[in-house]
Amino acid sequence: MSQPQPSAEGRARGAVDLSIAPETTGSSEDEVDLSPGSSRGLGPTGRPRRRIPEPPLLDKHGPASVLAMCNQKGGVGKTTSTINLGAALAEYGRKVLLVDFDPQGALSVGLGVQPHQLEQTIYNVIMERAVGVEDVVMRTSVDGMDLLPSNIDLSAAEVQLVAEVGREQTLQRVLRPALPEYDYVLVDCQPSLGLLTVNALAAADGVIIPLECEFFSLRGVALLIDTIEKVRERLNPDLEISGILATMFDPRTLHSREVMARVVEAFGDIVYDSVINRTVRFPETTVAGEPITRWAPQSSGAQAYRALAREVIAR
Repeated sequence: MSQPQPSAEGRARGAVDLSIAPETTGSSEDEVDLSPGSSRGLGPTGRPRRRIPEPPLLDKHGPASVLAMCNQKGGVGKTTSTINLGAALAEYGRKVLLVDFDPQGALSVGLGVQPHQLEQTIYNVIMERAVGVEDVVMRTSVDGMDLLPSNIDLSAAEVQLVAEVGREQTLQRVLRPALPEYDYVLVDCQPSLGLLTVNALAAADGVIIPLECEFFSLRGVALLIDTIEKVRERLNPDLEISGILATMFDPRTLHSREVMARVVEAFGDIVYDSVINRTVRFPETTVAGEPITRWAPQSSGAQAYRALAREVIAR
């Protein structure tokens, strides 16, 4: 399903300097209820919440939609969102494959895997024709969610792929046989716009852009969207921006609210209604090696990712 794309005017707005006002603090009453059926009027995006139906049950799996979790800025919540969105989709009966496409292996670590102990990773899948996804894929603690792990070996692939024919479509080629088994493939990209990220975009049906509600994060989105448009023109004409996910939102600060207003002004309906607030729960889940939907299933963070999963399914 084609999604609305940000206009040229909107992209320009995304790069405009913000007028930063002094921060103010508020009470916990500023936090927004993200539970299904909430009727508190405007959501944290400043818009009325769109009614998202409960996801229908599936009688079969596949073929998968491939979604790249992408932002060249680090520390914006890509890995956290990949893990928790995947777990929330699995709760709704979807079969999910998480692809760790970052040499740092943070996605693997976040699911309790020690990358340096792995004999085979996504690196072997993309560089050795005799190794397939089924040889490397790992089960996770979440029923219906599998992991294609990564470690530092993947950093060599960016250099080695340069001499390959069709190097930008390597990930697409190796994932193709696995698509009939899954409903969603979520690719956690590295924080750069290099060849690995281009591979992820070339393989994807859509891009989810986690955007920290902070000024410098907003300024970098225009460059990412330009890259997405180049990939669409030259490699993957079906690539769409599935949505922009506001992360690390603090409703008590004027700065977060200003950035949120600019994001919605610039990108309109492609901004998800679901917003991920700052919480101490997310670092805890990384140490535990579990998604927040299992570690703290009743927390606001778990509810937010379940709401995001409903939006992703609905789109």
